[in-house]
Amino acid sequence: MSLIFEAPINNLSFGNVSVNLLRQMYKSKVETCFFPKLGGTMATDNDLRANLTAFDKLDEDFIKWIEDSIKYKFHNMRKDMPSLHLWHINGAEKRISPKQFLFTFFELDQPTFVEKKIADLQEKVFISNPKAVEAFNNLGCENVEYVPMGFDPDFHVMKNASKMVEGKTHFILMGKFEKRKHTKEIIKTWIKKYGNNNKYLLSCCVVNPFLKHEQMNALLSDILDGNNYSNVNFLPHLKTNSEINHLLNSADIDLTGLSGAEGWNLPAFNATALGKWSIVYNHSAHTAWATENNSILLEPKGQEPASDGVFFPREGNFNVGNIHSFDEEQVLAAMEQAEEKAKNINEEGLKLQENFSYEKTLNSILQKIES
Repeated sequence: MSLIFEAPINNLSFGNVSVNLLRQMYKSKVETCFFPKLGGTMATDNDLRANLTAFDKLDEDFIKWIEDSIKYKFHNMRKDMPSLHLWHINGAEKRISPKQFLFTFFELDQPTFVEKKIADLQEKVFISNPKAVEAFNNLGCENVEYVPMGFDPDFHVMKNASKMVEGKTHFILMGKFEKRKHTKEIIKTWIKKYGNNNKYLLSCCVVNPFLKHEQMNALLSDILDGNNYSNVNFLPHLKTNSEINHLLNSADIDLTGLSGAEGWNLPAFNATALGKWSIVYNHSAHTAWATENNSILLEPKGQEPASDGVFFPREGNFNVGNIHSFDEEQVLAAMEQAEEKAKNINEEGLKLQENFSYEKTLNSILQKIES
C-alpha cells in the first residue's frame, strides 16, 4: 500500500506514536511519503535526527528509511494516494491529500460543534478512546472509529531495575502537570499518607514542556506548601526511552491512571504492560485496556469542567468539556490495596504486550482506509 503520512516527530506522546507507526510501516513495506511536523509546522530534513534522540534504540537502516521517505516524498506522491494525519482535531482541517484520514487523541466527554465539523471533513477519524468514539457517533459522526494504541517495543522488563530503590515501595507519577491529569491532587494525597515515611518513595516525572520554568516551580511549591519531604522526588524531563524504561521498571505502583480523562494514557498502560500495578480510574480510554484483573480499577464518582485557563478553556471551539473528578478517600484506600498487589508481579498486565501492538494498530488503520 502507498500512503502519505503527516505526523510530529518529538519526545511527547504524539511523537512516540508517530515513530512506532513509522517503524511498523517500514517493517510492512508500506510506500510512505512522510511529512514530519515540529510544533505544528513542517520540519526540514535537518530537524529529523535532532528530534529522534529520544528514540535511542532505533536501527540505522530504519532511520535512513525515514530520511528517504522525507527526501523523496514529492517524487513518490500521487493525487489518488490517501493521507494519514496524526494530529489534534484543531489543525486537521488542513490537508495534503483530498483523501485525508485523521488519527487523533480525544480525552473529554464530548466534542464541540467545530470539532464535530472538522471530524465530518475527514474520510474517517480514528480515535483510541472508545468513549470518545461513542460521543462522536451519538452526534452523527459515523465516520469516527476506534483504533487502539500499541505497546512500545523500546520498552522491556528489566530484572534488576528495582534495586535502585531496594527496601522501599516505589510509587511513580508520570505525564505533564495538568488539572486534567489531577497531578496536584495525586501528589498531595500521596504525601498525606506516606510523606516522610522512608519505607515509601514517590518519583514524579511531571514536567510540562508547554509551561515556563517559573510556572512549573510555582505549581510544585504550591503542592509542597513550604514543607520538605525526603521521600518525594521531582525528576527532570526524561530525554530517552531508555530512561523512561528504567523508571517504569523500578516502580512497584503507578499513579498515572488517576488522571481525570485520557486519550490512551501511555505511561499507565506501559507500566501495567511491564508487570507493574497501576491505580486506574475506569473512564475514557482507560476502558480500552484496564480491567479488574490487570489494574486496581476505580469507578469515578462524578465530573467537573476541564477548564484550567491554560490548555482547556471554559468556552470556545476546542477542548471544552468535562473530566472525571478525583476522590481522595477512594484513592487512599486504593493505595493500600496496591501495596498488597505489588508484592507480586502483574501477570495479567504483562499480557497487554501481546494484546496491543503497533502491528495491530497499523493493520487496523490500513484495513479501515482500504475499506
